[in-house]
Amino acid sequence: MDCINWSHLGHAVHTVQQHPDQDRSDRPALLLVHGFGASTDHWRHNIPVLSESHSVYALDLLGFGRSAKPGNLSYGGALWRDQLVHYVREVIGRPTVIAGNSLGGFAALAAGAALKQDCAGVVLLNAAGPFSDEQKSPQGWAAIARKSISTALLKNPLLQRLLFENLRRPATIRRTLNQVYVDKTNVDDWLVESIRRPSLDPGAFGVFRTVFDIPTGQPLDELFAELTAPLLLLWGIRDPWINAPGRRSTFQRHAPTATTEVVLEAGHCPHDEVPDQVNAALQEWLKNLESPPAPSGKDPVAIS
Repeated sequence: MDCINWSHLGHAVHTVQQHPDQDRSDRPALLLVHGFGASTDHWRHNIPVLSESHSVYALDLLGFGRSAKPGNLSYGGALWRDQLVHYVREVIGRPTVIAGNSLGGFAALAAGAALKQDCAGVVLLNAAGPFSDEQKSPQGWAAIARKSISTALLKNPLLQRLLFENLRRPATIRRTLNQVYVDKTNVDDWLVESIRRPSLDPGAFGVFRTVFDIPTGQPLDELFAELTAPLLLLWGIRDPWINAPGRRSTFQRHAPTATTEVVLEAGHCPHDEVPDQVNAALQEWLKNLESPPAPSGKDPVAIS
């Protein structure tokens, strides 16, 4: 796996890429996008397997992982969408399937809609983000925070700092992961450290504070309407943070007709909790993407 620095808006971006042993440039590339507080490290069990058949890229969104965390950026969906769009066009240079988890799912969908024909597909793994009728209430990462934190704390810089210091303690990180992984086998020291380490960087606290004020961005239903590429919804159906069964039902009402669904017995991060199942589902979908069957006119397929 190659680690390659790239720059967006003059700020350093950490990226990784791994390619098949044989030339597979006739196939779409695959770009993996992490969730809030995570990084390229969270795809540790996916990149080696998926790169056997496709060129795989992953990057740390600005503000996370090993990427820069400048204090003068407006963190939110527009920034990360544009970061992904520029990366696909400047670095990858061919049609790309963009897969994202949680916050990364929202960024992946927004980028996929903006890329048009340069996007070969979008994969959403327990994606965050609001629909039009949810704009007045926080969704995704902000909703998670507001469920357990008072409004007074959200506006108090001192209390925010105390919360940040607690949340980046290894014991707190592990406890949080245990809440959202059904099978806790992969909640190991390596994963905990991969989340803790970036929180020590200068600027990390400033990025953390934006979790309470991140602009909602364009609603998911509008992005679905603009998306021209195939869509795969991959659910960890036992995700307690987003009420996965209810959210899945909402997605089904708005997603394009040709959407494929895969439902797994997992929590908020199925790609790391049950990577073998996620890799198999992605490989099967990619295979069908490259050799699509004749149109059947049927509704989205649910696989469980």
